[in-house]
Amino acid sequence: MVMANSFEEAVSLIKDRLDIVDVVSQYVVLKKSGANYWGICPFHNDKKPSMSVSPAKGIYKCFSCGEGGDALHFLVKIQNRAYKEVILELAEKFGIELPKKFTPSNETKEQKALMLKACQKAAKFYNKSLYSADDSNKAMTYLRGRNITDEVIEKFTLGWAPNKYDSLYKELKNDFKDEILEKAGLILKSNQGGWIDRFRNRIIIPIQNENGDYVAFGARAVDEGQNPKYLNSSDSMIYNKSKILFGLNSAKDAIKNEDAVIIMEGYFDVISAQSHGVENAVASCGTAMTAEHVKLLSRYTKKRRIFLSFDTDSAGINATKRGSDVIKTTLATLGDVKQFDESHISATADNKYACEIRVVSPPQGKDPDEFIRSMGGDAFKMFIKEAPLLIDFLLNNTLKEKNNAKTPQQKAELVTQVMDILKDVDNKIIQSEYVKMVSTILEIDENSMLKELNRLGNIDTYTVSAPIKKPVVTNSSQFEIRAQKNLLSVFLSDSSSNNYQKLNELLPQDIIQDETLIIVKNTIDKLACTINNVRELTKNLFTEFIEDDNLTQILTDLVDMSEAFNGLDPDELERAVRENIARLLRCYSEREVEKIRKQYKEVNDDDLEALKIQMQLRDKIKLRTGDK
Repeated sequence: MVMANSFEEAVSLIKDRLDIVDVVSQYVVLKKSGANYWGICPFHNDKKPSMSVSPAKGIYKCFSCGEGGDALHFLVKIQNRAYKEVILELAEKFGIELPKKFTPSNETKEQKALMLKACQKAAKFYNKSLYSADDSNKAMTYLRGRNITDEVIEKFTLGWAPNKYDSLYKELKNDFKDEILEKAGLILKSNQGGWIDRFRNRIIIPIQNENGDYVAFGARAVDEGQNPKYLNSSDSMIYNKSKILFGLNSAKDAIKNEDAVIIMEGYFDVISAQSHGVENAVASCGTAMTAEHVKLLSRYTKKRRIFLSFDTDSAGINATKRGSDVIKTTLATLGDVKQFDESHISATADNKYACEIRVVSPPQGKDPDEFIRSMGGDAFKMFIKEAPLLIDFLLNNTLKEKNNAKTPQQKAELVTQVMDILKDVDNKIIQSEYVKMVSTILEIDENSMLKELNRLGNIDTYTVSAPIKKPVVTNSSQFEIRAQKNLLSVFLSDSSSNNYQKLNELLPQDIIQDETLIIVKNTIDKLACTINNVRELTKNLFTEFIEDDNLTQILTDLVDMSEAFNGLDPDELERAVRENIARLLRCYSEREVEKIRKQYKEVNDDDLEALKIQMQLRDKIKLRTGDK
């Protein structure tokens, strides 16, 4: 075990052990071409190898979408995880001990271990009680009514919480402190001050994390009028319902093999599915789907093929819409959502889409559990095989209401709902084909619908962009940014290793004017005080910017641009810097002249202010042309 004295040092040690080619090749097929490797970019709809991986620079960069960074940034991006999570995992993998403030204390670790052990013993107690407790017959009757066999009971460790106040507490109190049992969510303080079981008179469904540890419980009521229907463990040190999916521990291998996951609503949906051969099914634990759930699942399915299989009632349809919105929002940075089937897509286009969302919808009135129990797993698999893409499901579901739209106003409302779905289709040809189909079904004018759809698209564009008052980027400003980047990239070239101070002295004050690039320059200055090695400087810069995707992309650009200055001798390097400075100064002068000209046009010629501006303009022009 190697001890890191700081978090930054730990990150540096981790980076030393990461080879950019090895890391990227785990997710992308790379082919060597010259000094670099090339592959299909996994972060956008790439049709040809646009991503370059440079072992010499330690970076990857897509020349199509602009995504880039070092090996650590690639892992953070491709796994859709917080960088600290990735670092903690890699530190453990490489045997690097982080400073105490970044790792759980020994006391916390011990508490978590005891809580896990208590939950495991509780699961076994509940499971045993299902067969032996005096009042467990009604639980067994309920389970048998759902076609749940002893084999299924054992697979999911289903159990029974007896209708007694402290049966579990009596079982565990000699092995665990009250504090541990309370923190694990197994017991509660009674009104009289003693301890009572949290779950009583309920069927117990243990919840395991992806590693198979028992971390929480779902408890199902069996008596009529017993509320709530489901009682779930609260979040704890070992359980966060927003990050754990029921059934994932037993489904993850199937998800990898199928390269797809089926998300269901309830515990018994998953139990029925997995018990009948639909082994890649999971469910959230008493909460709506979260971004953390999506990120967790994306680790197991590279194509991110996600099937939503919720109840067929209105609540289930709304859950489908909400769930799909979370998936699309979470994976939006990785490319487009698949919106139409394409028979001509080649087998090599595995990473064409950010995700593929389909909806498994058995016949009306049957939820997944009921359908699987009555019709079997193979019948459900047929519905999976024929599951429509999300857009088709939403359209079909909306168009079912066409016969109820009697008045022009009702029809207009239905059309609005349809267009709200279609406006998200990026491919205009496909969009127009959908419009043709829908307009025929609804018996409305196709051109009118297209015009309204285009109008909605423009409104949406305006609404999204209006609050962010971005300046219009002219060719001049683009050139300025490029020139400033070019100037900064000199400091990351191999030729600058022993010339940093001299090169820095050449730069006029305020030569870097872009706010983001100023941050980069200031960070380079800060790090250069203690680092005189370009590779180490670059590595530390990526660490500094690891939480800022924009700065990481800029730094990647600078590292890539720096290659133009490699191998120059000190005089050549100085000449290149002076040429960049001269170009930038001319650019700034042009901009200033243009600004003064604009001011001059806006004032009255007889005004004293106009005379001042005229003199400023004359001086600026003289300075630019070199006149005396």
